[in-house]
Amino acid sequence: MHKSYKIIILLAVITLSGILINAIQQDPDLEAVSKEKIEFKNTSASYNIKAVKIPNDLSFAGERVPLEKPDIKERIDRELLVNTYWQSNGLLWIKRIHKYFPVIEPILKEKGVPDDFKYLAVIESNLRNVTSPAGAKGFWQLLKGAAKENGLEVNDNVDERYHLEKATRAACDYLIKSKKKFGSWTLAAAAYHDGNGGLNSKLSQQQVTSYYDVLAGENTQRYVPRILAAKEILSNPKKYGFQYDPEDLYTLPASYSIKVDTAITNIASFAKKFGTNYKELKIQNPWLRENKLNNKSGKVYYINIPE
Repeated sequence: MHKSYKIIILLAVITLSGILINAIQQDPDLEAVSKEKIEFKNTSASYNIKAVKIPNDLSFAGERVPLEKPDIKERIDRELLVNTYWQSNGLLWIKRIHKYFPVIEPILKEKGVPDDFKYLAVIESNLRNVTSPAGAKGFWQLLKGAAKENGLEVNDNVDERYHLEKATRAACDYLIKSKKKFGSWTLAAAAYHDGNGGLNSKLSQQQVTSYYDVLAGENTQRYVPRILAAKEILSNPKKYGFQYDPEDLYTLPASYSIKVDTAITNIASFAKKFGTNYKELKIQNPWLRENKLNNKSGKVYYINIPE
């Protein structure tokens, strides 16, 4: 170090020492503090991180979870821990299910799909219209091919994967086919992630018939435990430390539906006719992907109009 820098540092230390000594002499409290042994505390003084107790009677769609298998117990423990202590995401789950489960639940019941599958939508998309790196879209994260095979319209102008009611019915149809193929709702859930072909190949190669016995990729291994964790936490939020008031929960805005069987050349202008605007109408109808509805075939659509 250069000699002049050393001199500057030495002078600074001497100056600061003098200031501190002078302050202590003028303030008896500072002198007392200086003589005390400073005690440093860990975060445990104010924050406790507890292990999560796994319920003994976990089930999915009426099918028992074999917690006596050590790897299954550890996988479920991991998802319960991750989602219990990811507090912000857990609270958003709680707020959103109040808004969207009343739409999803009656459709599951109508289609004969167990109610537990509403939690599949939670872990797939966090109940948001998102797009995956593979191109799956909407709450149910349907790929284009699977969506079309199950009756949805998918193109640049209209993408019904973003239509919650229609996408829920399409997801139900996919799950029903998987259940018929594998004979188990748990395997149907796993196939929703891994694909019917991919899961069937693994079961055949490994000569097993249960999701809990098959060795699959990590994301498939985590898939059903994540659904189970979402079910457990969202069914018992207070048990897992989530505190909220009823007014904190989200609700669907009031709307009414109108029938449209012609093209709409400009959705912004169309919205104004009903006393709303482009943004509000698109929030209610995210399946409309452009500022127009082509509808060359004269198909019947129902568009939600905000009240």
